[in-house]
Amino acid sequence: MKTKTLDLMQRLAELRESFDRSFTEPHREQVTGFDDLLAIRVGGHRYALRLTQAAGLFPDRPVTRLPGPQPSLLGVASFRGSIVPVYDLGAVFGHPATADRRWLVLVAGEPTVALAFEGLDGHLRVPRDLIVEESTGHGPRGCLRGIVPMDGGARPIVDVPAVRAAIQTLTGAARDAVTAGDGER
Repeated sequence: MKTKTLDLMQRLAELRESFDRSFTEPHREQVTGFDDLLAIRVGGHRYALRLTQAAGLFPDRPVTRLPGPQPSLLGVASFRGSIVPVYDLGAVFGHPATADRRWLVLVAGEPTVALAFEGLDGHLRVPRDLIVEESTGHGPRGCLRGIVPMDGGARPIVDVPAVRAAIQTLTGAARDAVTAGDGER
């Protein structure tokens, strides 16, 4: 009886592991030839963001405000035990500040940052050949690269590495302004 119970427990553990693993392995045949994007709204404008450039999406995450000269830096938030700076994507784009930034996307890559935006319109799985790719950035601070045509209008695609570069430029300009102000005293 004990052997039968042990065999059953082992089989149950194997099934559980197989079930859990099935969620970590994408079905390649279903996604080949497609790009997955998030349809988002920033500053009243419609954009798309590649899921390959996102490490997580979080609604209503608390952000601890930080004082400073950079209006695009909202503060910091905790993600998976790490404290991460949170930037207002609309402010990085040069849009007027808005208080209704409900969503945070933790971006993939280094340095780790989170981007706040006000609206999530959903997930898009788009045939890759419909996306208009661009080799250089355009739009606000050069942060857009590509366009995805959709019913109701095209969505420019946010390029996360370009957003990081824009944040570094903005942060450096704010730091230079503070340093220049200190020198005048």
